[in-house]
Amino acid sequence: MNIVMINKWDIQGGAARAAYRLHTGLRKIGVDSKMLVDDKISDDPDVYGLEGKISKAWSKVRSFANTIPLKFYDWQKTPFYTAWIGRDIATHDLLKQADIIHLHWIAGGLLSIKGISRLAKLKKPIVWTLHDMWAFTGGCHYSGECEKYVESCGACPQLNSNKNNDITRKIWRRKRKAYKGLNLKIVTPSRWLAECAKRSSLFSNLDINVIPNGLDITIFKPIKKLIARNILNLPENKKIILFGAFSELEKRKGFNYLKEAIIELKKMFDRDELCLVVFGASPPKIIEEFPFEVKFLGRLNDYSLVLAYSAADVFVLPSLQDNLPNTVMESFSCGTPVVSFNVGGIPEMIEHQTNGYLSEPKNSKSLAEGIKWILEDEKRAPKLGEAARKKVVEEYSLETQARRYLSIYSQLLSENKKSEKG
Repeated sequence: MNIVMINKWDIQGGAARAAYRLHTGLRKIGVDSKMLVDDKISDDPDVYGLEGKISKAWSKVRSFANTIPLKFYDWQKTPFYTAWIGRDIATHDLLKQADIIHLHWIAGGLLSIKGISRLAKLKKPIVWTLHDMWAFTGGCHYSGECEKYVESCGACPQLNSNKNNDITRKIWRRKRKAYKGLNLKIVTPSRWLAECAKRSSLFSNLDINVIPNGLDITIFKPIKKLIARNILNLPENKKIILFGAFSELEKRKGFNYLKEAIIELKKMFDRDELCLVVFGASPPKIIEEFPFEVKFLGRLNDYSLVLAYSAADVFVLPSLQDNLPNTVMESFSCGTPVVSFNVGGIPEMIEHQTNGYLSEPKNSKSLAEGIKWILEDEKRAPKLGEAARKKVVEEYSLETQARRYLSIYSQLLSENKKSEKG
């Protein structure tokens, strides 16, 4: 069985890491999986990326060109993909040899809507794992409180548009036309995203499968806290709160609520009791004003992430809308409880006061109370962490995920053979 996965990157970004982990999981159980990406970062010989300066330059041009139509709107700089321009991968040798084409996150200039429709001429089953809402919206990756994707989009709040026949309505129409010719199987990592897809006008007639993301639990596993802290040069005698750095502009990530929650914690803990540890891209400057010691670890790979999660007493994710975040799963697998808002697919992972804490959405005081609840009792965090690790081992192992996808692949190939004979 030959599977070709399509994603913008191989290991950069949440969707990429999820796709690449599935790729490695499939190969471990004997499936011939390959990845086709625009930007290859890993040294995996089974990942195929663009080669040559000209091809890579055009990739950047395509990404920028897709933002040009948004210049005619009061775009709020939220993640948005017009998909006007992309690569024609239907002629690629990898896809010609594939038994099944598996789409993941195809934005950033990788595939246009027309490019998706061109895959129909290959007459091969297509599995599409949705890592956000883009596939069934008029261009946004997360809709926020807007539910116009249930009908046909238009008058988009993220573009501050009051015209029904705006660019989102046009994108919706192009998608409706493109999807008609595809042998498409939709998979979502969370039940929440599956429900959104089922309610959408574009996917309401399709069978939606739910397969949670997987994780290599032999890599992401607990390390003794003091050892992890010593390696990372973190304080041994403070409670450590871990979170990822993200842009203040992307409101969906909820940074402002995290900022307010940390200010609330000043009322609950002394200055020298807590240490805030941040990983990821460059942190917002406002972090320098936080009332506790702050340590910034920068970008981390899987192994250094394990150290960071293991060193922490609690991981905080303040997202206002999310699918099935890798970071929650990673933290759980390392035995560290998580505090997050009760939104999206997150409550499918966090069992309130069993392996973490679910705070009231958009409530910074509730977020702070959750952090306090975990930290105030020294025996509580380890107990929650044990339950968190158990959850991942039982439900989110890489082999479990890979075998669930293998079942879908086998079913699709069997159906395809029957239709060819018929």
